[in-house]
Amino acid sequence: MIVFGSTGSIGQNTLLLARKFKTKISALSCNQNIKLLNKQIEEFKPSFVCIGKNADKSLVKFNKSRIFTDQEGLEQILELCDDELVVNAIVGFAGLRTSLKAKALNKSIALANKESLVVAGKFLQDARITPIDSEHAALNFLLKNQDKKSISRLIITASGGAFFKLKSKDLKKVDAKMALRHPNWSMGAKITIDSATMANKLFEIIEAYHLFKLKNIDALIEPSSIIHALCEFKDGGVSAYLSVADMKLAISQALFMKNEQKITKTLDIVKLASLKFHKISVKKYPIFSLKKPLLDNVDLGVLINSANDFKVQEFLNGKCKFLDIQRGIFKSLDHFGEPKIKELAEIFELHLRVKEFLKGKH
Repeated sequence: MIVFGSTGSIGQNTLLLARKFKTKISALSCNQNIKLLNKQIEEFKPSFVCIGKNADKSLVKFNKSRIFTDQEGLEQILELCDDELVVNAIVGFAGLRTSLKAKALNKSIALANKESLVVAGKFLQDARITPIDSEHAALNFLLKNQDKKSISRLIITASGGAFFKLKSKDLKKVDAKMALRHPNWSMGAKITIDSATMANKLFEIIEAYHLFKLKNIDALIEPSSIIHALCEFKDGGVSAYLSVADMKLAISQALFMKNEQKITKTLDIVKLASLKFHKISVKKYPIFSLKKPLLDNVDLGVLINSANDFKVQEFLNGKCKFLDIQRGIFKSLDHFGEPKIKELAEIFELHLRVKEFLKGKH
């Protein structure tokens, strides 16, 4: 298989499983972590490698003629590799073109890049996608062999992020270092911040909508991250998927569906602590108030994602406050209104326009 974003959290866990199942890796990619990439190259001996910058080529311990760069390089590798399976674990909007190219080549996509569906879900409807997110992997499992007409609601869960125990007024004082202390998961910086603002859960709802073609989707906070998703049925029954918080389980289900090997420790049900659910407060997490507007007009995903992308990076760089992330999103929505996107090119154009607007260059 092809693993794009191999040095990130999802990529590293994917390669751990590839080692376990003795799976051939034909291509690897990273943006800047050349040191780790070199270790991965040494172990997995791929045919192709892609990095973010041409200037870093000399640092890569690999045949220089088989090192590609930037987005064009990723697309060239997809064309050159016969592998049917692509793991897209690229962070943010940058992963969209990879998903679109994989679809055009009729490859199967193990998708961790939620932005692909958030901003362009309607253009990926015919793609062969298996989700890697723990919540969507859980829903995928719960919905197997189910008649969708019997389902009344899907529910995904949120941990509450780093600031679940803080009050709304306390969020004025938090910094990036505090926001990156996720209580349950070890993830990349952007998704950890998105977890703290609840943008991640908003994105996962629209992702679930595109994946499962059901619109009645909600999210609840379950602080232990033991319950990943629930499915409510019209007859009153509810099914739930429980496991320890370990991304390797969701990844293994996406990549090795017939797997019968042990991936993670089993929950000891007898010793299980009491599980509690909490509604997501839109006062504390105003970004989550966009759930209904986004489900009603999926094209809003481009605006929300682009503004969030830009403001999260500013926050991580110390250029804005935590609450400025949500302000940037609502400011962009007020400015651009309700987009009606008909062509793929419009997504990329609007993405740039939002960033220019937030830079004050409009």
